[in-house]
Amino acid sequence: MRVLHIAYQQLRRYGKTRVSWAQKLTSGLIKNDHCVQVFSDRDVAAFEAPFGWRDLGRGKANRRLLEMVEAFDPDLVIAGHCDIISNETLKEIKRRQPNVILAHCNNDPLFVPENVDKIRHRAEVVDAVFVSTGRRELGLFEGGHARLYHMPNPVDPAVETLNNARRSDLAIDLLFCSNSNDFTTRLEMVGQLKESLNGEMNFKTFGSFGEAPVWGRDYDRALAQTRMGLNLNRQEGHHWYSSARMAQLAGNGILQFTHSGPCFDELLPPESVVYFDDEADLVNKVRQFHGDDAMRRAWAEQAWAFFHQEMNNTLYAQYILEAAVQQPFSHEYVWAQDIHLDGSVK
Repeated sequence: MRVLHIAYQQLRRYGKTRVSWAQKLTSGLIKNDHCVQVFSDRDVAAFEAPFGWRDLGRGKANRRLLEMVEAFDPDLVIAGHCDIISNETLKEIKRRQPNVILAHCNNDPLFVPENVDKIRHRAEVVDAVFVSTGRRELGLFEGGHARLYHMPNPVDPAVETLNNARRSDLAIDLLFCSNSNDFTTRLEMVGQLKESLNGEMNFKTFGSFGEAPVWGRDYDRALAQTRMGLNLNRQEGHHWYSSARMAQLAGNGILQFTHSGPCFDELLPPESVVYFDDEADLVNKVRQFHGDDAMRRAWAEQAWAFFHQEMNNTLYAQYILEAAVQQPFSHEYVWAQDIHLDGSVK
């Protein structure tokens, strides 16, 4: 199948990039033998604009996308986080090529009001919407034109290349990386945790408390030294919602602690991820696993194996394609056991 994937490709970061779920999706589609063309809206807008001022290149970027659609003739267009591309352009794609399927993938949380508005906006013109929050919470988008689906955060074996579950020579006992303080008070918990654990272990908090953030290979190197990590969302409790940090930790064999509120125990196997209810519970469990490295390694190995086998980007990409074009599921996707092919809840 011919797939056009509109997503930010971070071209102007010149290698100092964040781990990109969009690039994992592109890679997964290619691994499944689909012909994929990418269109990086932000980069095209900047390249086409006078003086490289991105906002001046919005109109040109939309016109260039239509040129690409005309030249590439896709069967499926996946629009990720591409705010520069207008709904009018997506409707024009459909007008010119009535048989093309349009899908929107959104990996941001629903507790950000602006993101809810963005999903509603895209749902007006696309055929299918995929959101990283669990399907049971997507009812606020029901009744529109688009079918609704949950999508997980996948691992990519070419990105998550480590397995720290098989190592004991790791310098960082506990890790938390963060770069966003909007809509959250999580750093209060992290600060209190640092105080409680002071002197007991090497707890690194890159991006917070005076420690510089890490990107690209610096982030890879930090993960390569880490036993355990905190998977703290900016807000907790949304069903099956987690930042991409969950896959990055699990996929590298790093034991993770995540809040019980999102109910990931319904999705993930037992003794793979450590769930906590509050700060006191978290402190106790961090100490427990820090003191028992064999248990740490066993649980992290379970998570590593499950994510690489059942939540990898090859399955993830094929699921999105099959759901978008209404092709019967070729795999029993663990995150789609509660839905029908059309996205409706069983």
